[in-house]
Amino acid sequence: MSPSSGGASERVYAALSPQQLAACLREGHLPAGAPVHAVTPGLREHYTEGDAEELELAAMLDAADSSLRLLAGGAGGPARRLVLAADVPAAQVRPRPAGEDDPAEALSRVELAGPLPLSAVVSAHVDEAEAVPDVAAAAAALAAADAGDEDASFTVDGAQGHDLLWYDATELEALATELS
Repeated sequence: MSPSSGGASERVYAALSPQQLAACLREGHLPAGAPVHAVTPGLREHYTEGDAEELELAAMLDAADSSLRLLAGGAGGPARRLVLAADVPAAQVRPRPAGEDDPAEALSRVELAGPLPLSAVVSAHVDEAEAVPDVAAAAAALAAADAGDEDASFTVDGAQGHDLLWYDATELEALATELS
């Protein structure tokens, strides 16, 4: 699934846990089932006044929320949200059917027709080390927040308030080392 295979390309945002990055580098692609987000019709409809850049930011932040869910699920590694941005052929991307119990970030969830190769990745976005205590607390509070606990929601919002650092795709090896 190479972006240079002709036709229009689409930017997607894949959520990972930090420990998954080293495995991705060894295997050359993202793990099957990694949550992937993009600007979907549902996301456009939800953000009626957003321009293209704002919609892409919303999709990336949804991927960061999916990364937080991976951490909450015991994915291991440091408590840092990790998102890989990639350009893939638009024909390979389709909205994922939403389920009844899907979290809010499901509006931007997509499915890919095949594995996402690392060669399609253009950048990585990760929490800075100083965010670890807030991200760890948010991961621990996520289930309670989903159940409607306002204090837990405040804790989750604390992690979401941290900006993600930008890394070029050529820095993935160094980033994997930093995150290990």
